[in-house]
Amino acid sequence: MLKLIVSNALTGECQEATLTPELTPQGECLVGRALNCDLVLESQDVSRVHSKITVQAGKYCYTDLGSANGSYINNKEVQPHQNDALKTNDLIRIADFILLVETIEPAVSSGELSIGKKLGGDRQWTKGDLTVRCVRITRETADVKTFTFVATPPVLFNYKPGQFVTLKLEINGEQVLRSYSISSPPSRPHTLEITVKQVLAPAKALDAPPGLVSNWLHDYLKVGDQIKLSGPLGKFTCQPDPAQKLLLISAGSGITPLMSMARWIADTAQQSDVVFFHCARTPSDVVFRQELEMMAARLPNFHLALSTTRPEPGQPWFGFVGRITAPLLQMIAPDFHERTVYVCGPNGFMQEVKALAKKLGLPMQNYHEESFGVPKKAKPQISESVENLPVAGVAAIASPSHPPAISTSVNSSLPSGGATSKPVVLFSQSEKQVACDGVESILELAEQEGIKIRSNCRQGVCGACKKRKLEGEVRYELEPEALEESEQDAGYILTCVAAPVGRVVIEA
Repeated sequence: MLKLIVSNALTGECQEATLTPELTPQGECLVGRALNCDLVLESQDVSRVHSKITVQAGKYCYTDLGSANGSYINNKEVQPHQNDALKTNDLIRIADFILLVETIEPAVSSGELSIGKKLGGDRQWTKGDLTVRCVRITRETADVKTFTFVATPPVLFNYKPGQFVTLKLEINGEQVLRSYSISSPPSRPHTLEITVKQVLAPAKALDAPPGLVSNWLHDYLKVGDQIKLSGPLGKFTCQPDPAQKLLLISAGSGITPLMSMARWIADTAQQSDVVFFHCARTPSDVVFRQELEMMAARLPNFHLALSTTRPEPGQPWFGFVGRITAPLLQMIAPDFHERTVYVCGPNGFMQEVKALAKKLGLPMQNYHEESFGVPKKAKPQISESVENLPVAGVAAIASPSHPPAISTSVNSSLPSGGATSKPVVLFSQSEKQVACDGVESILELAEQEGIKIRSNCRQGVCGACKKRKLEGEVRYELEPEALEESEQDAGYILTCVAAPVGRVVIEA
């Protein structure tokens, strides 16, 4: 095991990294700017796959793979494709990055490794980046597939039913992040599954539009392929103590986190009484239909209600028709006031369900929802101050509408510091200043100006949009869950949920 301290000489950012090439199927750890590398260094001066670290004759060796800008060990240039043995306190320089070899522990060859004996039992993955291999692809409906993964080397997947993972892919030369709910239950820990609906991608869109990743997965991912993911994340879960009475409501691909919950409840023999309502377009579009019907037939405390919104020629349908309404809710769950409700689906569907729940007097502390779509934010009245704006409270948000913003080049006439009467964001590296109304997030303002900030969840839980705040104050629309206290102390913010208060300077 090789422990590194990785620092960026320009930004001052510092992080720890642990590499174990002897445990990988290829026997190597790749270093570069590509997301599928084991150590990712985000800089255009770093080649996509810059170098690798391997084990040679029991020693860790560094090899430059013919990179564009080269590598240096202890200020001596490394010859391409030459294996250089590493020792403690060696300094590896790659562009603006310095890699300090902090600790070297004896390498164990993959042939000698016994997970049970060497690691004290099966290894568990509970958080962080992980390389996984696709072992099975199951077509659920005409446009929905389930992808089953195992880890390399093997681990037991440990997460909560309802949580999601973030895939880290490279598509058409671009690094892309996309989050998907886990559809498998943690009670089946040897594999992890995501169930993906294929969506046609728009011709032009910013920052990996919906459809780009789903089309890539459906069209190109094959059994045997490896990808990287991180997680698990999210608070949308019934674990650890599910309520005695549950009502699970989903539509479309929103069924996936609720299916994870239902499978976990069944697998672990929980005593919860479950009503599962799912709405699909047609009978052929009901994902997991056979499995749900089998669960309803075998489990006395599992009650299934399926509904479709469109007739399908040649397909008889004896279930409900239309979206959920007050009479339908009373029919499928007459005691819904006593149930804890979990809802996932398109935003319009969730808004309808939430409005119905409020109208019928459901205690809203028992209502939980999850979605990767986002309601539009209402702009404040002119008389309202930024500080008094309401804070969003949904479990997940996405791209709101973009009111016009004022953009100017950075020059000596900019205010030197302190809050201004109108919120202003200065992007120091891009040399752009944006005046705004304080409603848009800093990420949205950056996107309006063509400033690239990596993003994904847009709800403050994945940390992809993390940037250093050099000056000013921000307010958060949602809790910045992905920020450690030490990172906040160092000035980092999550731009997807942070809005400026006065003048703010961002390192971007």
